[in-house]
Amino acid sequence: ERGRPDLIERALVIGDVASDSGLDSGTGELIALARTLGETVDVAVIGERESAAQAISLGADRVYLLGGEALVNGGSDAALQAFESVVNETRPGAVLLAKTDAGADLGPRLAARLGTALAQDCTSVGLDSDGNLTATRPVYGGNAVARVSFGTGQTGLAIVRGKVYEAPEADPSRTGEIIETSPEIDPARARVRSIRKVEQAATGIRLEDAAVVVSGGRGLGGPEPFEQLTELAGLLGGAVGASRAACDAGWIDHASQVGLTGKTITPELYITVGISGASQHMAGCSGSKNIVAINSDDSANIFKDSRYGVVGDWKAVLPAFLATVRELRND
Repeated sequence: ERGRPDLIERALVIGDVASDSGLDSGTGELIALARTLGETVDVAVIGERESAAQAISLGADRVYLLGGEALVNGGSDAALQAFESVVNETRPGAVLLAKTDAGADLGPRLAARLGTALAQDCTSVGLDSDGNLTATRPVYGGNAVARVSFGTGQTGLAIVRGKVYEAPEADPSRTGEIIETSPEIDPARARVRSIRKVEQAATGIRLEDAAVVVSGGRGLGGPEPFEQLTELAGLLGGAVGASRAACDAGWIDHASQVGLTGKTITPELYITVGISGASQHMAGCSGSKNIVAINSDDSANIFKDSRYGVVGDWKAVLPAFLATVRELRND
């Protein structure tokens, strides 16, 4: 007999491993969410045993550690088969994926294989009074919010935004079951394979993890001003972001994009320079604790969400701001 009738019996998290062989921070966030949904929390991950142990310390009850040469070198098609086999074995009431490149690739195809529905870009996931999975997600470019519900008895898949749930503190004393398995991979269905992996060199704090983010937009007029933003972010111990317009213009790499089609951030301080504050951008930074906006247009949308706003030419405001921060840092 189930102990918690207000929860589904089982929730499954599709884990993701960061380049340093540890779990991606988003996996911990999904485990925290899964604990509010299911009596039992399973995690399926392709990686090393250390990743499985880390998942248990974060709250997983059981971890399916997937391996085998066919899987490691088989690319996303092989991973899809492996995760499908875990879902078919465990029959969870909810499957959770992070809003990453891997999650966006696997989620829709996994839902199609399982014959079920998928909720994309979720900002919250829960259960209704009947125990059915529900999700809230932005629609129409972030101008409205939709609440969707899965049918009774249906396995619901949800791709969840990063930083909307807080990952739990790791507890090394927690115990759980680690099931190491090498799923059977059908080569005929693995049409994409990994030939080689090229890692992009990264320095400093990850944009998603930064307590301070300094972002620039179309109003900067070119790539050169990002040097000043980088200096300011460095003085404040933060990271540099950008609007989609700045990334599309080639002024900064798309890995720095904040917004609906970029990264979701929740810093303590978010400083924007030359960003108008379109709904698509605000969808990625609305969780910021304090927004400081610098913009020459006093009617810019960004000021509606800002705690502090400076109306003026960034060419005059930013150098003065930098000088003050340098002076305070030297003190």
